[in-house]
Amino acid sequence: MKAVIVEKPGDDNVLKLADVPDSVPKSDELLIRVRAAGLNRADIMQRQGFYPPPPGASEILGLECAGDVIAVGSGVTGWKVGDRAMALIPGGGYAEKAVAHFGSAMKIPAALSYEEGAGVPEVFLTVYLNIFMLAGLKKSEAALIHGGGSGIGTASIMLLKEYGSRSIVTAGSDEKCEQCLKLGADVAINYKSASFPDAVKTATSGRGADVILDSIGGAYLAPNIQALAQNGRLVMIGLMNGTRGELDLAAVLRRHLRIYGSTLRGRPAAEKAEIVSAFLKQFSAALEAGRLRPPIYRSLPASEAREAHRIMQASEHFGKIVLTF
Repeated sequence: MKAVIVEKPGDDNVLKLADVPDSVPKSDELLIRVRAAGLNRADIMQRQGFYPPPPGASEILGLECAGDVIAVGSGVTGWKVGDRAMALIPGGGYAEKAVAHFGSAMKIPAALSYEEGAGVPEVFLTVYLNIFMLAGLKKSEAALIHGGGSGIGTASIMLLKEYGSRSIVTAGSDEKCEQCLKLGADVAINYKSASFPDAVKTATSGRGADVILDSIGGAYLAPNIQALAQNGRLVMIGLMNGTRGELDLAAVLRRHLRIYGSTLRGRPAAEKAEIVSAFLKQFSAALEAGRLRPPIYRSLPASEAREAHRIMQASEHFGKIVLTF
């Protein structure tokens, strides 16, 4: 089968479309003929050599894919050959065929294309896990999402709108802020021209955000603490701008704050299946109706993986970038 491989850690020039051995499903896995694969920041980190796959996972990039089921393991239930599937996977999405644990796969709704399906699993499940399951956001609360124009950001906006909570996002340009507002964000802050802690306080009548979803890391630790409300929860899911920051412990104690560190990729299959099940229980109707539809910025053939990575690394996109096979 064809797959996009990383010849050695480095810039996007190390990506190459090549022939590799076919993926083989285990008894609890599906074999998917990949039509589209979503890009994520983790792919760039892995390409650069900073984010190796979990033990036993494919070394091929790609944490989510969508396509047609072409084989079903003997221990799989609820799936058959021919089903359209979108799947959360620990690796292997940038290929013509990929394996996925059946508990980490979801049926693609009729309202969604393969490209849109490929943009759902990683970002929507990450948002659901961290904002809803871990931080326990209530409908009466407000959430601050950094990177409102990213896949995580756009998924957050849509899920929060569907749920009925207030969403505040940051973005790096007035144009992206406007796009976030059109998608459904309640407040959009250009972090290059405004102090986001001050803007969040203004938007919440001085209260602050109840939940913050942060993929920036160290550089944002101190301002995130400033932006949190009493009993606020900070969930850190990425380290794009540093692994270290200064923490005001007095503020954490005084305001009863909680700080979580969270990743999705390395969680056990059974845990991922629970996340998928809970997500579908709450949001499957919105998926089926097409209300949860990831905005696709670019859809490129797998042979143009280098250009796809360049776009993502330059943060030119709004929404998801996908590769097609």
